[in-house]
Amino acid sequence: MKTRWVRFNWKYQRGNMKAVTVPISNRTKTAPAPAPAPAPNPLWVVARLRFFETRSACERASRSGSRTPWRFGDLSLSLRFFCFSSTALAASTSPASLRRTSRRKEEVIDVINNVMEIEKRDTKKMRWKCLGGDPLQVKVNKLTSTKTQLPYSYYSLPYCTPQKIQDSAENLGEVLRGDRIENSLYTFKMREPQMCNIVCNLKLDAKTAKEFKEKISDEYRVNIKYSTTIEIGLYLIVALPFMHRILDNLPLVVPLKRNDQDSTVYQLGFHVGLKGQYSGSKEEKHFIHNHLAFTVKYHKDVLTESARIVGFEVKPFSVKHEYEGKWDAKTTRLTTCDPHAKHTVVNSNSPQEVEEGNEIIFTYDVEFQESDVKWASRWDAYLLMNDDQIHWFSIVNSLMIVLFLSGMVAMIMLRTLYRDIAKYNELETQEEAQEETGWKLVHGDVFRPPNNSDLLCVYVGTGLQFFGMILVTMIFAVLGFLSPSNRGGLMTAMLLLWVFMGIFAGYSSTRLYKMFKGSEWKKIALRTATMFPAVVSAIFFVLNALIWGQKSSGAVPFGTMFALIFLWFGISVPLVFVGSYVGFKKPAIENPVKTNKIPRQIPEQAWYMNPVFSILIGGILPFGAVFIELFFILTSIWLNQFYYIFGFLFLVFIILVVTCAEITIVLCYFQLCSEDYLWWWRSYLTSGSSALYLFLYATFYFFTKLEITKLVSAIFYFGYMLIASYAFFVVTDD
Repeated sequence: MKTRWVRFNWKYQRGNMKAVTVPISNRTKTAPAPAPAPAPNPLWVVARLRFFETRSACERASRSGSRTPWRFGDLSLSLRFFCFSSTALAASTSPASLRRTSRRKEEVIDVINNVMEIEKRDTKKMRWKCLGGDPLQVKVNKLTSTKTQLPYSYYSLPYCTPQKIQDSAENLGEVLRGDRIENSLYTFKMREPQMCNIVCNLKLDAKTAKEFKEKISDEYRVNIKYSTTIEIGLYLIVALPFMHRILDNLPLVVPLKRNDQDSTVYQLGFHVGLKGQYSGSKEEKHFIHNHLAFTVKYHKDVLTESARIVGFEVKPFSVKHEYEGKWDAKTTRLTTCDPHAKHTVVNSNSPQEVEEGNEIIFTYDVEFQESDVKWASRWDAYLLMNDDQIHWFSIVNSLMIVLFLSGMVAMIMLRTLYRDIAKYNELETQEEAQEETGWKLVHGDVFRPPNNSDLLCVYVGTGLQFFGMILVTMIFAVLGFLSPSNRGGLMTAMLLLWVFMGIFAGYSSTRLYKMFKGSEWKKIALRTATMFPAVVSAIFFVLNALIWGQKSSGAVPFGTMFALIFLWFGISVPLVFVGSYVGFKKPAIENPVKTNKIPRQIPEQAWYMNPVFSILIGGILPFGAVFIELFFILTSIWLNQFYYIFGFLFLVFIILVVTCAEITIVLCYFQLCSEDYLWWWRSYLTSGSSALYLFLYATFYFFTKLEITKLVSAIFYFGYMLIASYAFFVVTDD
């Protein structure tokens, strides 16, 4: 068998590793005997590099005659292999085809296995450990404010900028959140403290001073994160790539002590600056945070001397730096902080004021602290909850509501209905019943199709689509798949699940439509696929235009808009039609009794059975089951805090579903007892009216918890809460 000589140059140097195939010659040689032990296919597994295994591989390769220079801090390994035969180069890369190719590949893969420790079962265990001196990339994110709710790009302010600003790849959820992750001039090396590093100096003109003052007055916060990235490239067979990237997101936080407790709480990001009085001046001035004292916490691995980052903290300071002579970025020494000192800046007697003509020097310190927190528990501090009792109170309160309603339903089903049926039978046997009364009287009209039955079918299908999306999202979140380290993952998952749940929306709406003797199933399918998204899109585009006018990063780019439109019309709409087609082909749901040809006249109703009154009353209990949890959700959204208590939320969601079902059963029974057979829409709107209370509570939250002052921000808030209330109306109605 003919084989081709190929040399694999493996280069590992502080976090970067790549493999390049280099042809040695065009001559061919006879392949030696195959390796005795098989190895897994490297194209279908994840590569993981370990230090000591690599050294062992070097020693084995050295004994076999390969060139293996070895240095502790800078490993450069060159291995010379026989590669696959010329026939294998044209073969398929599927596992079955690779097993049928030259047996010589077993020896190649065996060596790679020893060097890279390729194991498919270790995919979930793959974690990058940093050695001393490894670079830590610090990336900047958006500027956020709870007063304006309008995010901006970090470099919308005249901060120190690198030569080339590089945007990090973002998922759909991150873009919709307004995230703009970019590189920065803050560079660290693992376990190498740095003191008073100068980033740049900035001379303020009228425009830049005004921009900083506006952001300081609006209480904007800077969001930064660290990331450690390793790229492992494996090129086999005409440079087919196999790449795996590890990217860990830890947000920058400011540690604060609670007044009533000894525990530490964390605030995401640090303020751009502060506004206040200084040196007895009665006039309020603006001061910028131009010195950052970073603290990187790591958990050390005793066996390998490597470490994993488990915390990223900062303490911002406003320091009016001074220096002697003329400014030179390379040689200037600051007199306010010494880069050769062994301590960081802890206070400043002269803060840096933001005024036209002032020179601002941006500096930072880096301190590394060993921590007992393990890598798997690094997010626990960020997600620490001190209000568990409130959540449990919410659960108990909701369960009491459910038990109360369950008792009423049980009373109706086991006592009232039994008594009514016994009474009817007794009257009939004694031939005393001149006419029927109560709910039995309307049995010939109760299944009469309602007015606007097409619209009811559409809303039922849309509600089922929402229910499926929320249920699956909750299950994934409770199981831990939607981790907070996966930025934007929750929103991306909800959007994709909404799209793919369209098939169930089409099926359920058409089944109900066929029960109402409808025949135009395509019309129902089209309305189901477009009505709710069209209403939401109309509100969304108006809000996006307003945000775009403010030059905020929260404005959705045109490319993302096209992606959303493609998900809607390219995937969701066809799936709705597929579900509608399947549902329409099913036999129609048959009513248990025949409907009278002439509708019965409904008697005059008591005041408490007025449709508007009973519908509004019916929405109170479902809202009461969720309003405490709703407070924490609104706080996480509008006050820029984490929400990761999906276990509580899942329980509340189950309680909400049960409450909506039971309150609808109770009020529908009372309606039928009053001989009102128009129950279709009223039963649908009974639990759906809780959306009205949700919007009223959002209005109350706006005036009591938020400090929004701008008109655009208020429109932005109420626009999105209107969308949320509309979605809540649809899902509770169903």
